[in-house]
Amino acid sequence: MHATLPLLHDSDFPPIDRAALEVVQVNLGYQCNQACVHCHVNAGPTRREVMLSETMEQVLRFLRASGAATLDLTGGAPEMNPHFRHVVATARGLGVKVIDRCNLTILEEPGYGDLADFLADCAVEIVASLPCYLEDNVDRQRGRGVFEASVRALHRLNALGYGQEGSGLALNLVFNPQGPVLPPPQRELEADYRRELAARYGIRFNQLFALTNMPIQRFGSTLVSRGEFDAYMSLLRNAHRPGNLGSVMCRSLISIDWRGYLYDCDFNQMLGLPLGGARVHISQLDPGRLTGASIATANHCYGCTAGPGSSCGGALGLDRSVPTTLKENSQ
Repeated sequence: MHATLPLLHDSDFPPIDRAALEVVQVNLGYQCNQACVHCHVNAGPTRREVMLSETMEQVLRFLRASGAATLDLTGGAPEMNPHFRHVVATARGLGVKVIDRCNLTILEEPGYGDLADFLADCAVEIVASLPCYLEDNVDRQRGRGVFEASVRALHRLNALGYGQEGSGLALNLVFNPQGPVLPPPQRELEADYRRELAARYGIRFNQLFALTNMPIQRFGSTLVSRGEFDAYMSLLRNAHRPGNLGSVMCRSLISIDWRGYLYDCDFNQMLGLPLGGARVHISQLDPGRLTGASIATANHCYGCTAGPGSSCGGALGLDRSVPTTLKENSQ
């Protein structure tokens, strides 16, 4: 069963266009040492898709030509790509900010013992998934033992200076809801994380990003199997705020898959919706033609505009006056 098919038809999501390009987001492959329930990429240990060196060089050439300020590396576990360190070091040499979307547990995998030191030496910003500050909730979503491994990884990153004031090493955490609900207000949740992680484990971080779960791939399949897909889509649509359209990530970001093909965002990549609706390879794209181009949209885009909005950098707004659960939405 393919849970994403209902999203591709009869969409009434408002049309949006591109602004200036700021972020080049690259999926280095779907291989991962984890297989999380909420994963919109359907990544896992058995996946073998990985970006090759030739494609990575094409990405780097585009990065130079585009003038984009940020390279955002994702996966899977992006660090499992054998060319990960090369692309990081090259981008940093160009003066480009590099973000590593790290699952934390990769830092304890065999062969990655010096990864944390490498990231610190290159001043890479870490965006790390930690869906709760309670062990049971994290392990339920990401697997047994993941929370303890994540805490050890965070301690190690803190010891290197990550999350510490004045270090210049940014450590941001990511929250995803446990099920088909909208995330709670980001500001209040960040305060809870900061208090609980400091008190329980002595952990520090810079920011918390609260992200809405997208009804695609593994999470979408789970919704379908539980009969909750339509209700969740209704929740997202009813919580849509037009004011969020100007701040959604796809306006200033392009997403590149492991083969080098282009998309308006990572979610469109997982659905096979190409950049502006036309299949284009990174080797063929003129960065000067991006600004003002139409963005390919479908019904899953309501996940980015629901409530305060959601992007790779967390909530777009901070107020909250919308229903957050399926039950509330049905009342």
